[in-house]
Amino acid sequence: MMSLENITTISPATNEPVVTRTGVSPEELAQLPVTAQAAFRSFSQSTTLEQRQKLVLSALDILESRQDELAREITEQMGRPIAYTGVEVATAIRRSRYLTRISTSVLGEEGIVPGEEEKGFRRYIKRSPVGVVLIIFPWNYPYLTLVNSLIPAILAGNSVILKPSPQTPTIVEQFASAFAAAGLPENVLQFFHCGSFTLLETLVRSPLVNHICFTGSEAGGLAVQKAAADRIVNVGLELGGKDPAYVREDVDISWAAEEVVDGAIFNSGQSCCAIERVYVHEKVYDGFIAEVKKVLSNYRVGEPYDPKTQIGPVVSKQAKKAILAQIDDAVNKGAKDETPTNETFENFPQMETMSSPRY
Repeated sequence: MMSLENITTISPATNEPVVTRTGVSPEELAQLPVTAQAAFRSFSQSTTLEQRQKLVLSALDILESRQDELAREITEQMGRPIAYTGVEVATAIRRSRYLTRISTSVLGEEGIVPGEEEKGFRRYIKRSPVGVVLIIFPWNYPYLTLVNSLIPAILAGNSVILKPSPQTPTIVEQFASAFAAAGLPENVLQFFHCGSFTLLETLVRSPLVNHICFTGSEAGGLAVQKAAADRIVNVGLELGGKDPAYVREDVDISWAAEEVVDGAIFNSGQSCCAIERVYVHEKVYDGFIAEVKKVLSNYRVGEPYDPKTQIGPVVSKQAKKAILAQIDDAVNKGAKDETPTNETFENFPQMETMSSPRY
């Protein structure tokens, strides 16, 4: 008998294990879409959009009442300072309420698009649920990236299977608990823990999964795309980028420096839309560099539970090594390191997670 995977999350702030979960077995994984299909048929047929809207709003109220708890979990598991994690939870709830509010015009009678009129025919376009939705989401903004797919899926009448990152495993449990308390029928929302893409791949390939939403790295997205390529299935990929900023010669350089620094290093730079390179007009280059150094000198790097901390640890030892390697590569190719010292960063602990958070 195959032994089950033991998945442990290491806090990047303390180097200590904080959460341990047992991975799903192949048999349990195979049963998930079967159960989800039965739940979908019942849920989509027995509920109206208005009822689903009430369920979602009730679950959001429950999550909002737990905001402080949810914020501390994010800080503990992926290291973002506590000053910002509650903001993510609040923003995710606000976004979810917006999605619920507009769902009437998108999914209800208002959303039925009439076609060309012709005697004897009634043509129209109506949106219908697809069935079972598999959502794979990352650790860097776990609440925001999850609600983008989960809330529309539930509102439309689908059933959902959630796969969290091993770095932030409790998010799915919080959502499942809130929706169950709100009255969501059993098995409409299921989740599983898994650190192996080989195992996850079997679910991506399952003909009982009707739609796949993946948010994460390019490598992870390509792996999901390839696994799903041998069948007809909708796959939505939201991946990382290489986003540039351009500083013009007529800009207020102190303002530009503030904005560029925030866009580059918020969440320790672990954002899919983080600024990763900056082009500066030669006439303001020296002044811009001086302003950036001034902005950075006022940032506070430290213990993420301290409400005054602005920059916490990156998520893992592996991530730290990758960042330092990029700096070394740039300097070796002629870049000038303008950083006064990196002692503050060297004194902050980093620890590699035991399960890769990519998928």
